[in-house]
Amino acid sequence: MDDVAVNEWHSYAKSWAKHAGSMMMEARQKASFDREYKTGHELVTSTDIAIDEYLCENIRQTFPDHLILSEESSPDLAFAQGASVPVWVIDPIDGTINFAQGLLHVAVSIAVYYQGERWVGVVHAPFLQETYTAVRGQGAWLNSEPIQVSQRNDLRNAIVATGFPYDKATLPILIKQLQAVLSRCQDVRRNGSAALDLCAVARGQMDAYYESVKPWDMAAGALIAEEAGAIVGHFHEQGSKWPNKINGEFLLAATPDLYQSLLELLQVADK
Repeated sequence: MDDVAVNEWHSYAKSWAKHAGSMMMEARQKASFDREYKTGHELVTSTDIAIDEYLCENIRQTFPDHLILSEESSPDLAFAQGASVPVWVIDPIDGTINFAQGLLHVAVSIAVYYQGERWVGVVHAPFLQETYTAVRGQGAWLNSEPIQVSQRNDLRNAIVATGFPYDKATLPILIKQLQAVLSRCQDVRRNGSAALDLCAVARGQMDAYYESVKPWDMAAGALIAEEAGAIVGHFHEQGSKWPNKINGEFLLAATPDLYQSLLELLQVADK
């Protein structure tokens, strides 16, 4: 893969993510956003849409031959599965409820997927003043400083992040998984942003993270966690047809010493 091209994608992604973050901050400061609900229960704000339009417009103008997978404007990956060109996987606001409620764990997530791999990941959290970045094979960074996963190797002392879906149909199995993790680990955290949970694993704030999410929730954060030393995989066979590297179903990211133990724990709870 051409390093010049990948580094160019990274540079643009970082710049666009920071501008998107400023759009978030301005919208919240002015309380100038509307709220709507997709499928009756999933919140989306006018700021989600505005940032999505900003990102998509810039990607199309700068890389007209690339494809875009976006939560808000193009959430169907079918057209991109066999793509021979890079695919930008974007979430304009990861943590929309947090954004609308005035909470801090909110981020814009931008990844570039190409030839079966995640190549670029940028997660920018404007209210936390944190910018996480990674390029495949070049390590992971927070505000231009290198980061790495924790050295935790005892499951009993592990802090594990997770989340819960809008659709409550799967709640019984999720509670079973949660009970299994809580019974074996120190504690569980739920911050409301999958992208930032993965980044928390990358910087050692969390020792592991598991959840079923969409590609745009995890593509950037998974690369950042992996480049920081985490093992990123899945604790159950995926049902969707999304490519493996951007398939967020049954996602598990953990320090190397904890991954296998958590994998087995979640697999047992999933039965």
